[in-house]
Amino acid sequence: MSQTAETSSSRTAVIGAGITGITTAYQLQEIGENVVVFDRHPYAAMETSYANGGQLSASNAEVWNQAGTVVKGLKWMLRRDAPLLVNPGPSWHKYSWFAEFLAALPSYRDNTIATTRLAIAARRHLLDMADREGIDFALEQRGILHIYRDVPALTHATRVNALLREGGLDRRPVDADEIQALEPALQQRFLGGFYTPSDFTGDIHLYTTGLAQAVARRGGQLCFETVITGLKPRRDGVELRWRGAVGEEEGRFDRVVVCGGVGSRWLASQLGDRVNVYPVKGYSITVNLPDAESQQAAPWVSLLDDATKIVTSRLGVGRFRIAGTAEYNGENRDIRADRIAPLIRWCRTLFPGVSVESVVPWAGLRPMMPDMMPRVQPGGRAGVYYNTGHGHLGWTLSAMTAWMTAQLVAAHREGR
Repeated sequence: MSQTAETSSSRTAVIGAGITGITTAYQLQEIGENVVVFDRHPYAAMETSYANGGQLSASNAEVWNQAGTVVKGLKWMLRRDAPLLVNPGPSWHKYSWFAEFLAALPSYRDNTIATTRLAIAARRHLLDMADREGIDFALEQRGILHIYRDVPALTHATRVNALLREGGLDRRPVDADEIQALEPALQQRFLGGFYTPSDFTGDIHLYTTGLAQAVARRGGQLCFETVITGLKPRRDGVELRWRGAVGEEEGRFDRVVVCGGVGSRWLASQLGDRVNVYPVKGYSITVNLPDAESQQAAPWVSLLDDATKIVTSRLGVGRFRIAGTAEYNGENRDIRADRIAPLIRWCRTLFPGVSVESVVPWAGLRPMMPDMMPRVQPGGRAGVYYNTGHGHLGWTLSAMTAWMTAQLVAAHREGR
């Protein structure tokens, strides 16, 4: 579904039709806003919201701003298959971003607790929207199991668990036998782990496209194959310029909400603001399960393997998603074979009965802020708002940050 924007003084532009943009558009409709959603792709959810790990994981709320992450990153720099890979090539944006990342180390504890609370609150909004609109997104409410191979990793996870509990999360320790009982398909013993029964998984693409259809049914406009070429704040709103099906156009909107993923930094600069998003690439494979043997051998409980930083989700009977890695390499969308190979190897090692003959590789750019916290805030000029920078937790946090954004708009609209 695509149409040319019909602008009026009562309309709000939402830039981006990924999970963040679509949930934001829906929540804006809930407070009575008329929305126009712009996206450069022909459909919703075609970038980072296409094939992520599938986890809605408050249990993965620990922010990365800690010394251990820095040490691991330095050790892994020369390994092409490392879970975290940094292209050492010169880039002012990258190195200035890392400087701000280091400056946020003292906020590690507070930001981890705050992210946990956001993730828990997001669950209700996400499930409520799906129930209200009848969206089937391969939901599996079987919990998430974090598994650890050595004592130092398990010790660190125990410290993290204290922070997650402070944020309100019920995440309980499990031993090797309990891990096996929770997920009998695992063909390797682990030292121990943590299980979060309230976390769940689903297909982000199915969810986002389903909710986009609901936005359209409720009167919203979805302007696909439309590239934003300029934004300019005005005294009476925001002027947008775009290139779409009928060529170059422009129009004035009462307000604009930037949900542009890794493009948010450029969009913010056009509006006189600074949103220091950096693209952090993640990879996934979707393993098709064509036969009964593979379907039986693949796990149903969602996993996070700490040593490899790999996560999994079961997307119905016939698909198994495996995702992981973080690559700091600028706005590079290449799918590298040497980054996909460890995901396939991991599957063959832990689940040898699963056929990897039919595997669909994918890579997406996570929009990450230096302190790992999403930006839900007004801009420097009236009528400008941001809901972006969710990093690796966009699927987990978006429903809550969308609600927060709508409340912010409502408060400003009513003069509060």
